[in-house]
Amino acid sequence: MLAELTANAVADAVARREHRPLAEVEAAALARPAALDALEALRPAAHVKVIAEIKRSSPSRGSLATIADPAALARSYELGGASAISVLTEGRKFGGSLADLETVRAAVALPVLRKDFIATPYQVLEARAAGADLVLLIVAALDDVTLRELFDLIVSLGMTPLVETHSADELDRAAALGARLIGVNARDLSSFELDRDLFGRLADRFPEGAIRVAESAVLSPADVAHYRASGADVVLVGEALVTGDPIANLSAFLAV
Repeated sequence: MLAELTANAVADAVARREHRPLAEVEAAALARPAALDALEALRPAAHVKVIAEIKRSSPSRGSLATIADPAALARSYELGGASAISVLTEGRKFGGSLADLETVRAAVALPVLRKDFIATPYQVLEARAAGADLVLLIVAALDDVTLRELFDLIVSLGMTPLVETHSADELDRAAALGARLIGVNARDLSSFELDRDLFGRLADRFPEGAIRVAESAVLSPADVAHYRASGADVVLVGEALVTGDPIANLSAFLAV
C-alpha cells in the first residue's frame, strides 16, 4: 500500500509538472517569505503539543469529513491551541490538495506541514511554493540516498523535515540524518494495522535533543496521556478533530 501511495503521488506530481515546470516552481519557492520556525513552535514544554491535521479521508477509514472550508478549520485549530497544522495534500486516497495548503497558510500564523508521499525534489519545491514550513518524509518509502537528498533540500529551503518512522531500524536511519523532528507512526503503512505501543517501545532510540512526535491512534485524552507517559513531546491528531468539535477536543488533549 505504501509503495502504491508513493508511486501515485509521484505520478500526480509528474502530471502537475507538465503544466508548471520545475523552474517555475523553484522560482515561486524561493520567492516565498522565510518559513516559520517549526522546531521552536514544537519544542518540548510542560504540556504536550498538538499538530492538528486537516484530513478528509484515508484508505483505512474511508470518508471522514467534507471540510469545505479548510481555512476555517485551520483557524479553529489555531484558536484551540494547536502548535502546528498538518495538511494532507494527497488527492486520490485522502482528498487533499496543494490548494488546501495554500489557503491554510494564508489563514493562520502557525507552522504548516505538507503531509504527503514525498519522493522527489519537485514535490519539496511545491511544498515551499505553497507556503509549507514543514515537509513529511516517510523513511519506509525512501532509500538512503533519496532520503538524504530530500532531507537536505528541505533544510536548504528553510523548512523543517518531519521524519516519520515505523521501526527501530527506521528510527536509526532518521537519527543518522541528523533529524531534529522525528515521528513514530502507530499505523503500519504497509498493512494499515495500528500498534499504539510502538512509540513507547522505540522511545529510548530517539537521538538526544530530538523532538519526539507520536502519530496516529489518538482519539481521546487517554490516548494522549498514553503517549505523553511514553515520552512524546508532540502528538499529531487528525480523525478525532475532523469528526468532532475541534476546539473542545484540542482543549481536552492539551489539558493532558
